Amino acid sequence: MTVTDIYSQLKRDEGGCILHIYPDSRGIDTVYVGHNLEANPLSDLDFTVEQGMQVLHDDVDRITAQLLASIPWLADLQQSDIVRFGIFQNMGFNLGVGGLMNFHHDLADTQAGRYEQSAQDMRMSLWYVQVGARAERLCQQMRTGLWT
Repeated sequence: MTVTDIYSQLKRDEGGCILHIYPDSRGIDTVYVGHNLEANPLSDLDFTVEQGMQVLHDDVDRITAQLLASIPWLADLQQSDIVRFGIFQNMGFNLGVGGLMNFHHDLADTQAGRYEQSAQDMRMSLWYVQVGARAERLCQQMRTGLWT
């Protein structure tokens, strides 16, 4: 699968668009592309790929708005480096924006343009160990500025 944007990246990282309710790694009911039904209930579960993709777009919009409200300087990154901004969208999707806010060194190094150090900061986290290949891909994306 070629990754060229946050949507294709999340589809890969979340295991595709699953058209039934399933428990995630923590046992939380999930559907479509990693949509957490506990945190964000849905009134309409059509179980179609089209519905799943609409929910994914809505989730990305919601996460993006939360990121920009919580970390205002990310608006500059969103304009200048959408690939690295995508890392924070992905991590916010995976951890929640509140969880991402605990990555103080990563955020500070990214804001300062120290991308290699930011990738190192990501590697030093429990999240990196827990998430595995996804985290390594995002570290590579931070280092290179290319979608992975």
